Amino acid sequence: MTKLRILVVDDELQIGRMLRTQLAAREYDVVHATTGHEALVLAGDQPPDLVLLDLGLPDLDGIEVCRRLRTWSAVPVIYLTVRDDERSKVRGLDVGGDDYVTKPFGMPELVARIRAVLRRKQEQPSTAGPLFESGNLRVDFVGRSVTLGGKEVRLTPTEYGLLRLFILHADRTLTHRELLSQIWGPEATAETQYLHVFVRQLRRKLEADPARPRHFVTEPGVGYRFRTQPKEPPAPEGNNAPED
Repeated sequence: MTKLRILVVDDELQIGRMLRTQLAAREYDVVHATTGHEALVLAGDQPPDLVLLDLGLPDLDGIEVCRRLRTWSAVPVIYLTVRDDERSKVRGLDVGGDDYVTKPFGMPELVARIRAVLRRKQEQPSTAGPLFESGNLRVDFVGRSVTLGGKEVRLTPTEYGLLRLFILHADRTLTHRELLSQIWGPEATAETQYLHVFVRQLRRKLEADPARPRHFVTEPGVGYRFRTQPKEPPAPEGNNAPED
């Protein structure tokens, strides 16, 4: 049976050694990072089953590490924190953390929380990995870079967020309401013109022929679908652009 891999992110070497020893004794495979940047690289190279993430790191705040991780991974994250203020804990959970344990903690409590979080995640579908490729389109979620035919494509934060959402739900039709709510918030679910504009921009930047999109497909009256195995679309009549 393959051991579950846990990525421990803590700059305190003593805590790192303690967690590695204690978790290894409980049949977990443990990888240790001491900085946020190192953690993101390790998570991309050796995807863990769970992350134990200290909030006070020397380079990136733990909340920022989780936020970046969430752009391409749904791996469970448990914060390790000495902070007692509720605001920090809420912020950490809001960006995608699953739970937190306050230092100093006992191993029985930590192991119980690890098991509980892993149980909750078992039924959830996996998301895109750290690298997505389809045809000549390549998206590096760790480096936040997009290339088309080997050439870098510059996207605005909103365009990148929309592309990430499409890839995370690839080959599934996303309704206008779903897309608007995820990108602009629940109050914008009626503002479909926002969506049409940004989908047109993505097509212009990422489709070989924006008038005949192969990836960003319109589902008339419903929403859009990002197709990972694009087929050659039928030629539009005359010079008409695709329906928004």
